[in-house]
Amino acid sequence: MIKREQHVVIAKDTKTRCSSSRPAMALHRPDAEAPLLAAGSKRDGAAPPTERNNYPLFCTVLASMTSVLMGYNVGVMSGAQMFMVEDLGLSDRQIEVLSGVINVYSLVGALLAGWTSDRLGRRLTIVLSNVFFLIGALAMAVAGGYAVLMAGRFVAGIGAGYALVIAPVYVAEIAPASSRGFLMSIPEILINCGLMLSYVSNFAFSGLPVHLSWRVMFAAGAVPTVFLAAGVLTMPESPRWLAMKGRPGEAKAVLDKTSDTPAEAEQRLLEIEEVLKGGVTSGGGAWKEVATKASVRRVLAVVLTLQFLQQASGIYSVVQYGPRMLAKAGITSKSVLLGLNILFGVAKAGSILVAMALADRVGRRLLMLVSTAGMTASLLVLGSLFAAFAGAKDDVAVAAVSLAALLAFVVSFSVGYGPLSWVYSAEILPLRLRGQGAGLSTAMNRLMSGVVTMTFISLYQAITMAGAFYLYAAMAAAAFVFIYTCLPETRGRSLEDMEELFHTK
Repeated sequence: MIKREQHVVIAKDTKTRCSSSRPAMALHRPDAEAPLLAAGSKRDGAAPPTERNNYPLFCTVLASMTSVLMGYNVGVMSGAQMFMVEDLGLSDRQIEVLSGVINVYSLVGALLAGWTSDRLGRRLTIVLSNVFFLIGALAMAVAGGYAVLMAGRFVAGIGAGYALVIAPVYVAEIAPASSRGFLMSIPEILINCGLMLSYVSNFAFSGLPVHLSWRVMFAAGAVPTVFLAAGVLTMPESPRWLAMKGRPGEAKAVLDKTSDTPAEAEQRLLEIEEVLKGGVTSGGGAWKEVATKASVRRVLAVVLTLQFLQQASGIYSVVQYGPRMLAKAGITSKSVLLGLNILFGVAKAGSILVAMALADRVGRRLLMLVSTAGMTASLLVLGSLFAAFAGAKDDVAVAAVSLAALLAFVVSFSVGYGPLSWVYSAEILPLRLRGQGAGLSTAMNRLMSGVVTMTFISLYQAITMAGAFYLYAAMAAAAFVFIYTCLPETRGRSLEDMEELFHTK
């Protein structure tokens, strides 16, 4: 269990009491000249500052660069696998395991990330994740067989688990309320940039001799780790961690740089100190609330269901096996398959920009509903195509429609459900359960992504490719129903309001 404390603090003067039946409101921020409001006071109609502070964006991008490495290490197997089979004679089952096991191994890093970050600090934990990526990439690049490849995936998986937890934690702790949704989407888009870069690497090195091509693909992931680790050390430490360590002066200096106004910085520091004065909520205390309060159990169930359905709808099957899917649709050229994989990466990363731009404007719920509806429709089209034209070769029309449907699925996922399930989960977890809940949320996501990728080949061999897509479509449809019936809108609400919205106070 990750035993880290709450990771997001919002100025109490942003607090606007909302009920679940009222429409979401725009966030209110103190004006530059506004007096500091007393804790717990309410203020409506405050004019937002004319300029947004961009320093948190700089820190967010630096902290989230480790997400690029996570995406690269996950995605590089997509194209490398066809060369590894030819060079090392790996079986379909071995490829299946190597593709998905990094997600399972990431649970180790995810479960250690909270403990490590509370002791070493957020910055050094990000540096540590880069070290794991460096060792894992080099181990896979020099591997002579399946056992060493598995060892390399294990080490890289630990780095992936650290990256999944620590980047969002750091971002949440420095982000002002006005741009929380936008900034918390950046780690997700950089994961997808890493995926896209891995596809570019697959294509760029595919012309090398077979015994070198896949090794260089893995080795390329080691190159940026040292530079990224050095860059992370130039950003400030988390103000929450500094205050935990008895360094309020340094925490205030960071808050001055990362808040929209001096008043907001002062209020954020007061709230941190108030929480620390009350003592750290232990893991046992948090889980006692889960055992005794139905409302807290309901929130935890919402978070876990969101993450379960996100991965059960099959997105990582496309990430890892896109070329194999297109090959089944009739495309046989390796270079064309790897080139189209880049298209998937561009579409996936680009679509998240839309989610980032709209998350704080139209709301999380609407975007996720549109997203899951599009996912369901595109998966049904794919299933129908493979059912009607199974075994078709050199049928340009079938291949073109299959490609379009796969792209539609990727875009639909990334424009809403992909990034916003993380944002929504982080927002609604109550303060005293946020650390442990985030750990469970990450664990559920990684476990399901591992299961999906480690069973895809066996699944379509057992129930056909059409059957696999129909199964994923059912999961996407279930996600739509769940979001529509169980998830209220959270846009414009402070983190304190979430506890009233879900009745967890």
